[in-house]
Amino acid sequence: MIAKGIHSVFFLGIGGIGMSALARWFQQEGYAVAGYDKTPSPLTDALVEEGMEVIFADQIEAIPTQFRERPEEVLVVWTPAIPKDSVLLHFFQQGFLLKKRAEVLGMITKDQYTIAVAGTHGKTSTSSLVAHLLKSAGKAVTAFLGGITQNYNSNLILSGKSKEALVVVEADEFDRSFLHLHPNEAVLTSADPDHLDIYGDEQSILDGFRQFLSLVDKKGKVYLQSHAYYRLGDQGIAPSSLREYGLRSDGIHAENIIAKPNSFVFDYIGSKNQIKGLELAIPGFHNVENALAAIAIALDHGVDEAQIREGIKTFRGVKRRFEIHSAQPGKIFIDDYAHHPEEIKACLSSVRAMFPSQRMTVVFQPHLFTRTRDFAPGFSESLSLADEVVLLPIYPARELPIPGVVSEMLLEDIQASKKVCIQKTEVMDFLAASSPEVLVTLGAGDIDRLVPGIAAWTNSRPNPTNA
Repeated sequence: MIAKGIHSVFFLGIGGIGMSALARWFQQEGYAVAGYDKTPSPLTDALVEEGMEVIFADQIEAIPTQFRERPEEVLVVWTPAIPKDSVLLHFFQQGFLLKKRAEVLGMITKDQYTIAVAGTHGKTSTSSLVAHLLKSAGKAVTAFLGGITQNYNSNLILSGKSKEALVVVEADEFDRSFLHLHPNEAVLTSADPDHLDIYGDEQSILDGFRQFLSLVDKKGKVYLQSHAYYRLGDQGIAPSSLREYGLRSDGIHAENIIAKPNSFVFDYIGSKNQIKGLELAIPGFHNVENALAAIAIALDHGVDEAQIREGIKTFRGVKRRFEIHSAQPGKIFIDDYAHHPEEIKACLSSVRAMFPSQRMTVVFQPHLFTRTRDFAPGFSESLSLADEVVLLPIYPARELPIPGVVSEMLLEDIQASKKVCIQKTEVMDFLAASSPEVLVTLGAGDIDRLVPGIAAWTNSRPNPTNA
């Protein structure tokens, strides 16, 4: 329930993936929407094309008139990524209704049936697949996602303005944001340590996930990935509410997995249902596992086997989540958002299964100084699955440099035939000299800016004579 009298919504950090989804929702609901971001991006360009005004100057004068002269009618949504010394943040702290993104998402989900998907990794793909299976089966769905879905070219999925719509939301553990939600059902895809700059230690983040699960409606269901279940325990969840899943789980699991160059085939095995020969168009063992949770939820909401089979087959994934830009033999190019050791391991293990005999080259941009420091051994181990490793400088995001924490610290323990640290500007020259057979780019920073150029170069290369 949004506060009465609010007619306009201004977003501080509107270009963020979660913020932009909210901005789109408010516009669809009839609110006037505008926002600020530090720099233009394809996402802010899209918002402008959709009719929102976006400013890039941290100046009061840049705020559109209707968003600064009637504070009682304006909701201001902000993200912790906005610096505390921001001129705009300081201005809106004076007399405006100022809410964090997570609080607003909580306000929206409070009065509707909500399926919340949490986890250190896997939540974007899983929540997107849940939403797609429900929507493609004709269910009314509203979904707030942490990535741009390929099927809908958006991070927001809507099925009209129906108050009966199921709400699917990505539940972000960063800054404990997910504790503002009101889930009727929850999925926990993973509980590996991350964001130790926020939580301090591994036990604290586990406690955070436990708090999140405690918010689930007592009559609802909890879908726990098997390793997360092992780490957390059942948390007092009633056996009738708990659904354990995983590739090798004793509960919901997959059998007869076949890795193909452009898809994975598997059997879904549940306690009441078995669906054989499902073809998932987005490859990866981790995506098969994500699909298990999504299928279980869809079945519980009345989606039948034929609809499941079609929904799984037609799901095209999320941009930058195991996104295949070239599938030509001898010049494969895959881009992925992976920025945690376990995500990298899952991605590269799947690539190796798909192309077992081809040389794999990985270009990785570490994300955050703290994460690089905290998980350095894990990064080196997971990157060792590649034949060649190229490290870019650490992307700082919201952080200041930490003395001694640099990409080079990962090199010594990486077991690869070739490993180097280079600048972003040197990547294309490296690739031209290396002629990779299977190329994977990884990272959550601005490495995505390189992807279009790499894709164009890859697709224009002559086909290898031995492919």
